[in-house]
Amino acid sequence: MSEEPPPVLVWAREPRAPRRQSLSIDRIVSVAVAIADAEGLEALSMRRLAADLSSGTTSLYRHVAGRDELLDLMVDAIRGEHPAQPPSGDWRADLGGVARRLRADLLRHPWLGSALMSRPALGPNSLRQMDFALAAAASLTSDASLARTLIRPLHHYVLGAVSDQLAEQDTQRRTGLTEEQWRASVGPYVRDVVNSGAYPHFARSVIEAEDLDVDRQFEFGLDCLLAGIATRVAAAR
Repeated sequence: MSEEPPPVLVWAREPRAPRRQSLSIDRIVSVAVAIADAEGLEALSMRRLAADLSSGTTSLYRHVAGRDELLDLMVDAIRGEHPAQPPSGDWRADLGGVARRLRADLLRHPWLGSALMSRPALGPNSLRQMDFALAAAASLTSDASLARTLIRPLHHYVLGAVSDQLAEQDTQRRTGLTEEQWRASVGPYVRDVVNSGAYPHFARSVIEAEDLDVDRQFEFGLDCLLAGIATRVAAAR
């Protein structure tokens, strides 16, 4: 029995002939992103998308092969929201910009993180973002393997930091409690823990440590990561 040929990436296929209906890839992707932003990826189906577009489901399949291809197009559309720019030659500033742009995308589109973790993003806008990051890393090291490896921890740091932030926002939505209200509700318990003396380092943190807002926490972690990259590359020379 002959094997089926592998699917062809949407960007590598021959463009389909234009059709008379008002549907377009851009409109389909825009509405799909709006659904996912408002209700999450679990709410996005071809049937739901067709309803929001006032179209038949069959008409959608004339433009996209299915939900997986649609998701690829959505991810790439979001990664194209930032204008193209050449590397500045300052690797720290450039990689910092890569991290901040990705964070902004993830916060605007909370479903994007899971989409990026599920498979590589290979659309033209995603590749442009990756090429920029690799160019920034290449200005730090001529080792192509090391340059590519440097990008991974940066990517993972941003995904993790944003995941924590979104989880806290989701908890606030589910419980109806702001962070201040939650702190007030657990305050008596925390005071008992501190006064018990059983956890001295935790107690010191509660009493003495400054609470940084989420943006300052992100920037501090990013600075630490970039400093670590600089140290690691210097050690490899």
